[in-house]
Amino acid sequence: MYIDAFLKYLRYERNYSEHTVQAYAKDLMQFEAYAKEHQEGVFKPVLVDADIVRNWIVYLLEDHIQASSVNRKLSSLKSFFKYLMKQGIVSANPLRLVNGPKAKKALPYFVKESDMEQLLDGDGFDEDFEGVRDRLIIELLYDTGMRRSELAGLKDVDIDYGSMLIKVTGKRNKQRLIPFADGLKDMLCIYVEKRNDEIGAVGGSLLVKKSGKPINTSDIYTVVKKRLGEIPTLSKRSPHVLRHSFATSMLNNGAELNAVKELLGHNSLASTSIYTHTTFEELKKVYHAHPRAKKEGGHYGN
Repeated sequence: MYIDAFLKYLRYERNYSEHTVQAYAKDLMQFEAYAKEHQEGVFKPVLVDADIVRNWIVYLLEDHIQASSVNRKLSSLKSFFKYLMKQGIVSANPLRLVNGPKAKKALPYFVKESDMEQLLDGDGFDEDFEGVRDRLIIELLYDTGMRRSELAGLKDVDIDYGSMLIKVTGKRNKQRLIPFADGLKDMLCIYVEKRNDEIGAVGGSLLVKKSGKPINTSDIYTVVKKRLGEIPTLSKRSPHVLRHSFATSMLNNGAELNAVKELLGHNSLASTSIYTHTTFEELKKVYHAHPRAKKEGGHYGN
C-alpha cells in the first residue's frame, strides 16, 4: 500500500521515467520482503529502525550484492521514507544515521614489467624518424610516469642532459623535476639528432610530426594504443596505463610512496596510495626502484 502510493507519486507528480520507477519498485519490494521477516509478516514502516536497515545491508553484502548496488537501494529507501515523513506516516527517517558500504575503487590498470621489457627491447619499432619517435614516446611515458598532456608540452629546453632531469609542467602550471636514466638519455639524443637531420628547426618542441608541427595529445594516444596493442593479454591501452605502470613498478621495486607522489605530481598522498595494490605480494628489496633504470644503469629512487 505505502510503496504503491510512493511509486504513483514518482510517476505522476515527479514525472520519473517508467524505467526509474521500476528500479525504485524493485529495491523497495526487496526491502519490504526482508522487513516482513522481522515484523511478523506485516510491513509497517513506522516500526522500521536503523538496526533493520543495517541488518539488511549485511544481508545484501553477504548475498554478494556489490556495494554500489547496495548504496543505490539505500538511496531508494531513503527517498521512500522522506515521502512517508511528508505524508505524516512516520516521524523520522530511519536511514538518517545509516551509512552505506564504501564502494571499492577500480584498481589502476597496468602493464606487467616483463611485457614492457619485451615491447621496448624488441624489434617492433622501425629505425626511421617515426619509429624512433614512437619508441621514445612509450619510453618517456613508462620511465617518467608523466601525463600525455605533459609529454605533448615538453620543450627541448626542458631536458637537462647534464643533471639528467626533465622539467614537467603539470596541472595548474605546477612544475616538477623528474630524473631519468642513462638509457633514456641515449634515446633522447638519438631522437633529437634524427629529428634535426630530417625535420630541421621545429620551434623548440621536443616531439614533432614529420611535418615539423608539434605532436598533440591525440597523436600520443594513437601511438600508445597501437604499440600497446602488440601485447595480446592487455585489454586496456592508453597513455594513462603507462602512468599506472610507472607508479606500480616504482613501488614494487622499493620506491617510497611519498617519492612516487612527487614524481607523479599528485597533490594528495591518497591519490598515490591506490598503486600499492600489488606491492604486498611483489615488493622486493632492490637497489634501483625502476626496472628500466636498473637495467640500463640509471639511478631512480637514489
